[in-house]
Amino acid sequence: MATATATWFLCPSPASFKGSEMPIARFRCCSSSTNSNSVSLNTRAEPQPVTTFVKAFAPATVANLGPGFDFLGCAVDGIGDIVSVRVDPQVHPGEIRISDITGQAPSKLSKNPLWNCAGIAAIEVMKMLSIRSVGLSLSLQKGLPLGSGLGSSAASAAAAAVAVNEMFGKRLSVEDLVVASLKSEEKVSGYHADNVAPSIMGGFVLIQSYEPLRLIELKFPAEKELYFVLVSPEFEAPTKKMRAALPTEIGMAHHVWNCSQAGALVASVLQGDVVGLGKALSSDKIVEPRRAPLIPGMEAVKKAALQAGAFGCTISGAGPTAVAVVDDELTGHAVAEHMIQAFLHHGNLKASAKVLQLDRLGARRILD
Repeated sequence: MATATATWFLCPSPASFKGSEMPIARFRCCSSSTNSNSVSLNTRAEPQPVTTFVKAFAPATVANLGPGFDFLGCAVDGIGDIVSVRVDPQVHPGEIRISDITGQAPSKLSKNPLWNCAGIAAIEVMKMLSIRSVGLSLSLQKGLPLGSGLGSSAASAAAAAVAVNEMFGKRLSVEDLVVASLKSEEKVSGYHADNVAPSIMGGFVLIQSYEPLRLIELKFPAEKELYFVLVSPEFEAPTKKMRAALPTEIGMAHHVWNCSQAGALVASVLQGDVVGLGKALSSDKIVEPRRAPLIPGMEAVKKAALQAGAFGCTISGAGPTAVAVVDDELTGHAVAEHMIQAFLHHGNLKASAKVLQLDRLGARRILD
């Protein structure tokens, strides 16, 4: 029987390699055939690398923002992941290898590109570009802890997608990069873009639909001050576990309430109304009530933040990080101290805090 030819970018599923480590991913499956009717499935001309080395940074994100479960998120400045990609003659053309992982919990992450968020996104970008004549090596510097509620997996994916796209002349659109990164998120925590979209695009992003993908940038006024108080306890909240706690059905009253609060949140972002943003952020009646009891001390932390002067407080993403919003940095640090003490006294958890501004740029190439 003749073997099918020119079938591009068939990547085996991770499940087919259970129990073994396969540190290189090959995306080009080309074999000879006697079938004269075989045709190439690749129709895109392959771009050549415009440089041999690219380093990219992708920021942390706050997903959900209270009532915006799975469709609202924003990027925060100052923390994130870095991915470096280089053309590597020792890697076979059409393959990618993860050479190094450093930073937060590197031993917990696989160097197998099919099982690593950065590797999966890099593979997807190479598929989209039809890269087949060069091999790449990738290194990942984790600036974000795993299971923190700050979009750790999304930042790795976004940085990798942007780095590979930059290496080949920025051929792909923002939507393409989000789609590539979504492949990574799908394998980790589900097909939702409220982390990867803001990590790539920066600012606030609303996901209107997936088929087709429609992303709406929400412009927070540049002249307005907005600070995020991010308090992370020494406690891991795996996304899959936190999603399992969600209700399968909700009442109409809660549905209407959350929709109205999500609308108020969007309006507050566009108007630069930090007080209104905080009120909406704190108003979720569907997701937060189910997740907060799973994070020791969370309810007390939220109360402490509001009493200390925050305009609003909720769980960042799936948690356990708590996020509060204020309009000046000094107040932010005072709020952070009260939140840290609440985690310690009511949850018996040590916690660390950062007071950060909105990241308006998103994932970008950085100098070595």
